[in-house]
Amino acid sequence: MPGGRLTQQERQQIALGLADSLPYAEIARRLDRPTSTITREVMRNGGPTAYRAELAQRATERRAHRRKHTPPRGPGAPRQGHGRDDEAVREYEETFTTLLMQQGLPKMTARVLTCLFIADAGSLTASELIQRLQVSAASVSKAITFLEEQGLVRRTRDERRRERYCVDDDVWYHSTIASAHGIAQIAETARQGVGVLGRHSPAAARLENIARFSDFISESIFRAAEQVREVLRTKPETMPGDTTRPGPDRG
Repeated sequence: MPGGRLTQQERQQIALGLADSLPYAEIARRLDRPTSTITREVMRNGGPTAYRAELAQRATERRAHRRKHTPPRGPGAPRQGHGRDDEAVREYEETFTTLLMQQGLPKMTARVLTCLFIADAGSLTASELIQRLQVSAASVSKAITFLEEQGLVRRTRDERRRERYCVDDDVWYHSTIASAHGIAQIAETARQGVGVLGRHSPAAARLENIARFSDFISESIFRAAEQVREVLRTKPETMPGDTTRPGPDRG
């Protein structure tokens, strides 16, 4: 059934679909499953080039066995607040992690970033990440170093002088700006090749198109990032006694 767990036969069909280079959506359609289910299944079991039905089935059985024999939460274990369902949160965390992996992040880095995103405080210490993800300190340290280099995480210290890793609007803004700078560098380097390869050569024309495209994209990102940052930082003004909720500016 579409809502149940994948069977071994379905996993074999997934493997055959990947071997035929079928897109996830087509594999999902043939199995009458959501595309997100197929995407998550493939990414958590080696990706499209390394997926093996038998190994995926065994991994699922091991996870089910661990869940069945997991002891009750201890007093120090994190608990879900706001009436959240633990299983639903785990499923969402896995979905978000899979998405970040599809965007190119290594698995552990994606897990750490997702954990920070869904933390209500928007920040966690190294020990909290280790406890939540059940991984080594070295794994967390390596992931944090990578995320810092990408501008996705920043370090702060709390009142107890503990180092905390944070994600917030400013971090996302600076990461977006860094991405735009990277695209602008592609444009600059592509234009250097125009002179090297000869302005009237086919290769030079190709590089000039790459440069023009990259210029447009980087400038658009810069402009959009500044505009959105300003909108998010501007509090809507209300008149005294006005109970109308502010809506989007329709221009």
